[in-house]
Amino acid sequence: MIFIETRGNDGQHAVEAPFSHAILNPLSSFGGLYSPQQLPQLSEAMLTSLLDASYKDLAKAVLELFQVDVEPAVIDRAMALYDRFDDTDHPVPVVRVREDLYVSELYHGPTRAFKDMALQPFGVVLSALAQLRGEQYLILAATSGDTGPAALETFKNRDNIRVACLYPDGGTSDVQRLQMVTEDADNLRVIGIQGNFDDAQNALKTLLSSSAFKAKLKEQGVSLSAANSVNFGRIIFQIIYHVHSYLELLRQDAIKLGERIYLNVPSGNFGNALGGYYAWKMGLPVEKIIISSNHNNVLTDFINSGRYDLNKRELVATTSPAMDILISSNIERILFDLFGSERTHELMQQLNQDRCYQLSEQEHARIQEFFVADYCSDEEGKQYIKQAFADGYLMDPHTATCFKSHETCRKKPLKDVIYSTAEWTKFSPVIDNALTGQVDTHDIDALKSIAETAGIEIPSMIHELFDKPIVHKSVIDKADIEKEILVFLDQ
Repeated sequence: MIFIETRGNDGQHAVEAPFSHAILNPLSSFGGLYSPQQLPQLSEAMLTSLLDASYKDLAKAVLELFQVDVEPAVIDRAMALYDRFDDTDHPVPVVRVREDLYVSELYHGPTRAFKDMALQPFGVVLSALAQLRGEQYLILAATSGDTGPAALETFKNRDNIRVACLYPDGGTSDVQRLQMVTEDADNLRVIGIQGNFDDAQNALKTLLSSSAFKAKLKEQGVSLSAANSVNFGRIIFQIIYHVHSYLELLRQDAIKLGERIYLNVPSGNFGNALGGYYAWKMGLPVEKIIISSNHNNVLTDFINSGRYDLNKRELVATTSPAMDILISSNIERILFDLFGSERTHELMQQLNQDRCYQLSEQEHARIQEFFVADYCSDEEGKQYIKQAFADGYLMDPHTATCFKSHETCRKKPLKDVIYSTAEWTKFSPVIDNALTGQVDTHDIDALKSIAETAGIEIPSMIHELFDKPIVHKSVIDKADIEKEILVFLDQ
């Protein structure tokens, strides 16, 4: 599989790159990203052949389609990490909630969020490539709450790897913060910043494209990469679970082979939705990808109007904080796939300079061929949580946004797969408020309340967080991020 650059070539980067290069060096010319030159195809015959496959075998089959230049033994070690999920035979349950609504539960891994689906195997692959090359890597991660814990979990104590993880202080749930700041491996540094996720992500992109920063790292014999979904190593694993959802509906006799379905994604940085888009273009029978947002509904406006506009917008803290994002990096890969590198470069320059861009009428029509969108307020989300629980299903506030768009965005009575990106334990005060009316509860009290109300147990990996010592105490101004990282590398 060959990867090319979303903004064209600047003469300083390779015009074409293999998978291994794209994941070790995720940013390309002009600050762009790497995307596949051509997508492989999923035939109906292949889908049929995978009906009895395990999730690990499905994942290996998809990676083989992409012809990734990674040794089979490394792929096998990466796939083995799915054995750490709650059910080794079924790491991703697809649960029927209503006759036409199914939930793909992506959160049964070690950090209880969907980022484990991609980052668990990604950590093995990247570390193996670094060792093969005899290189040391600094992995940067910026998180709105779930990427950070998953990245730290997969990379801790791995050879040839150090990780600097940036999170917005006060912008995550208590559980998410504790998952990060209690990690005690020597190769990890967690840094709180005074700002929001967009500030953290902008800092990550700035450092990834900074020649001066890379030169300082080179003096220490260190190369630079990233764990965010700007890295295609994340995206390739996010394609897989959309294929899995379709196969699960076939196994449950909910659909017939070839029948189209809706993919309903709670969207922040657009990586999950991009994985669905690629799966569709590879041949998965999809009717539309539903983009579900919270009050930070820049994606809803973009899909409905063709205008991506950050002017007069400020990031709002919501009850679904992993979606509190205004600059969705993976929209760039959609633009590139539909309109080419020259137009993508032009649009990204407009966004950087004017904080907005407007698609032409024809371009907007192309976007709407694939995507529909709506957004859900915090109060609406809590009502959906309460109603779903009354119907026997417990969900988190991100998943709740999809229940609204399930009602408003479908034009055909087809099956809808909602992607549940986090377990209830990650956002317990919001859920407790929705179910019991309790307000301003601490996470541990809310967890106990929900467990009692629902008659379930708090998972041990969550419960034990509250007794762990805080290891990472730094909260800094965003202007000091580079200095803080260099101090970490000197230690």
